[in-house]
Amino acid sequence: MREGRPGRPGGRRHADPPGRPPHRRGHRGVSDPDDSLLRLARGLVERADAGEQLEVTIGESRRTTVRVHGGEVESFTSATSHGAGIRVIRDGREGFAHAGSLDPEVLDDTLAEARDNAAFATPDEHVGLVEPDGVVAIEVDHWRDESLAMAEPDKIARAVDLERRVRAGDPRVRSVRTAIWSDGASRVALASTAGLALATRGTSCSLSVSAIAGEGDDTATGAGVDAARAPGDLDDDAVVADAVHRATELLGGRPVASQRLTLVVEPRLAAMLLGIVAGTLTGDAVLKGRSPFADRRGDAIASPVLRLVDDPTDLRSLGADSHDGEGLATRRNVLVDDGVLRGFLYDGTTGRRAGTASTASAVRGSRSLPSPGVQVLVVEPGARSADELLADVELGFAVRSFNGLHSGVNPVSGDFSVGAEGRMIRGGALAEPVREVTVAGSLQRMLLDLREVGADIEWLPSGAGMASLVIDDVSLGGR
Repeated sequence: MREGRPGRPGGRRHADPPGRPPHRRGHRGVSDPDDSLLRLARGLVERADAGEQLEVTIGESRRTTVRVHGGEVESFTSATSHGAGIRVIRDGREGFAHAGSLDPEVLDDTLAEARDNAAFATPDEHVGLVEPDGVVAIEVDHWRDESLAMAEPDKIARAVDLERRVRAGDPRVRSVRTAIWSDGASRVALASTAGLALATRGTSCSLSVSAIAGEGDDTATGAGVDAARAPGDLDDDAVVADAVHRATELLGGRPVASQRLTLVVEPRLAAMLLGIVAGTLTGDAVLKGRSPFADRRGDAIASPVLRLVDDPTDLRSLGADSHDGEGLATRRNVLVDDGVLRGFLYDGTTGRRAGTASTASAVRGSRSLPSPGVQVLVVEPGARSADELLADVELGFAVRSFNGLHSGVNPVSGDFSVGAEGRMIRGGALAEPVREVTVAGSLQRMLLDLREVGADIEWLPSGAGMASLVIDDVSLGGR
């Protein structure tokens, strides 16, 4: 159970270690040897009144961020934070309160506030805590001692060197907006009157940089990013190369004539598109009628080449986790199999409303109540490389960025129209750069027109495991 994932969206590729560890039901998640937070959470749970359900989440984290510009440290921040979220349920009434301190008197007040909030809540027969369901958690160890041992001068030097290398990477790079080193460590504990009790911990670090390139009056930006559990696992070379390439590739780009063509979507953008699709498959969206797929379970909603799962048990992902936000052991949930919609994602409350069980898909922070959500979205890769996919496209558009993707997609109807930049594909090869165009259509049509999924799976800083997508008959709006 995480307070958050390392890194930032987008960026470079993560190596794909051979073999995927199976979902082992005979192993438990790696717990935090420092059980002080768990003891505190359990102590609060023991104060539950008769007939009262009580859940406590407690977290502490420390984070360091170095921002470099012009070879100098622009800012250096280091902070430690604590928090506790308390949920009280009585007679179907749910109350929640949060505190930013673990002081005993503050926690006393927070418990009292949660009880007061429950007293004024509207009764809901489906509200309640989840109970253990017999699934044993996988082993996940996100803690790396070397992340905490790294000295502050070394963090600064890493960011300074990153900026310097990007500036020197291509004569067209005019400046670097900012180069950032970030690292953190967190501990989280959860306990409840339903018998759940767990404590986890994790470290993370990331490097990111944004470059500005130009030719004449034309300028473009590009970013590179990598995230890992330990400093030694970060690939500085790949971050530099990605930022320089993305900043220079689209220089000279112009709009093209409006037309229908084949869209080739690289993995990081595929994660955005399919992430929006997966977001419409959560219990909240389905039960509230805010999903175009609400009544389509068992139907073919996509091309048979698409197999999409939410799998926080996949240890290749930085987002892998042993437990969800309500304390249930995570599991692999199949969303789309051979194009057929197989299921939705539920937490405890939405599962009860739907007349089914939780899929262990609760996500949350210490400041919020749990809700169903995507944890680690993974697409099953195809058989051919990105170059092989490209070679089969006679006329197409290789997307390099979407502008306003989330605001440009209607999750209820599925319709979308978003700005885009990229390269034309002509005769199976990349051609001229293109900017100031729009891509329009609907999620439903896009899924059905999906021609192929690439073999080039990337494990992104967001945790998603994605590959390139080839989508036929897409509307490109230009001049």
